[in-house]
Amino acid sequence: MSKSKKLKFPKDFLWGSSVSSYQVEGNVNNCDWSEKFPARTACNYYLNYEHYFDLAKELNQNVHRFSLSWSRIQPAEGKFDRKAILHYRKMLLALEKRGIKPMVTIWHWTLPLWMSEKGGWENSKFPEYFEQYTRFVVEELDDLVDFWLTTNEPMIYTSLAYILGKFPPQKNNLLVVPKVFYNFVKTHKKAYQAIHDISENAKVGVAQNLSFVDAYNKNSTLNKTVASAFNFFRNRLFLELTKNYQDFLGINYYFHDRIKFSPFSFPPLKIKNKDKEVSDLGWEIYPEGLYYVLKDLKKYNLPIYITENGLADKGDKKRAKFITEHLKQIHRAIDDGVDVKGYMHWSLIDNFEWADGFGPRFGLVEMNYKTMGTKVRESARGYAEVCKNNSLF
Repeated sequence: MSKSKKLKFPKDFLWGSSVSSYQVEGNVNNCDWSEKFPARTACNYYLNYEHYFDLAKELNQNVHRFSLSWSRIQPAEGKFDRKAILHYRKMLLALEKRGIKPMVTIWHWTLPLWMSEKGGWENSKFPEYFEQYTRFVVEELDDLVDFWLTTNEPMIYTSLAYILGKFPPQKNNLLVVPKVFYNFVKTHKKAYQAIHDISENAKVGVAQNLSFVDAYNKNSTLNKTVASAFNFFRNRLFLELTKNYQDFLGINYYFHDRIKFSPFSFPPLKIKNKDKEVSDLGWEIYPEGLYYVLKDLKKYNLPIYITENGLADKGDKKRAKFITEHLKQIHRAIDDGVDVKGYMHWSLIDNFEWADGFGPRFGLVEMNYKTMGTKVRESARGYAEVCKNNSLF
């Protein structure tokens, strides 16, 4: 594609970036992550949000995705902290003042200690606890929220927390996975209904991490069948079970899963990407996969927002190209009739990257964690021009 060709995006397309509470807020000490994976002051976003919102505005962004901290808002069972919810209200008012639409995630991977001690996502009553929390925050904040996301990446969290044991509660137990998965489905449905009980016109979705799945050996019927099954469980199952409870689709795209299957090797199923270009974390950069993911979602006939897409790139050597190439694929999907309405880069600022700590650098804005100083990266300036002009090139 010639660089001289301007790719114009639809009118009212939303441009922005995303963060999550535990990764940026700082001083969250009452949750299931805080003992084994302390984020300490992180980016001090909770207290210094106006500075970060000013940066988003400076970079011509008109949408900002952030999450609420359940442990701040409900520090104990049955006890809600009005000071905390009023603080989030101030944050929403600050975004409104800057003309930036908020997309609010109700749960992004951390649980209050009291909920964790009750078994977290394994507790059969979890959907009811979450519904109570959801009703409280929506009743307090809905007049200032443009989009709600009930949860973030249900399948990824289930895998990392209950199969690989990397995230709290750090279990390796396939037997509990069906229960956790069912709770995610039920939780979203109950939260969706609760939000619409309070606000009939609310826009509600889920941030789902979808990968592009294909077969390593496209001439093998067995390999293609296994890849298709992997794709169904990895990408489609949750969506199929919740498709009537989503007003829009929130899509996080990072991964290409090239499935190689051999019944005579161990493990029989492997992901074998070509890895011609990778991020600092070794994740393959594969923009074309986003096009195929979006094309596959067209049949659901729902608006789509890219709620996360980014890479760890400390030297800021690949980010500009990464953004450009992924936006080309989004534009290609739009040309083919896919209703994509917005793009949020991950992340606005460098942050605490979960079990990987402060090492990976995903931010459009560089963080100095010692001084809390910030520096806008060169790639962010290029993205800011796209946001300003609503076009690529």
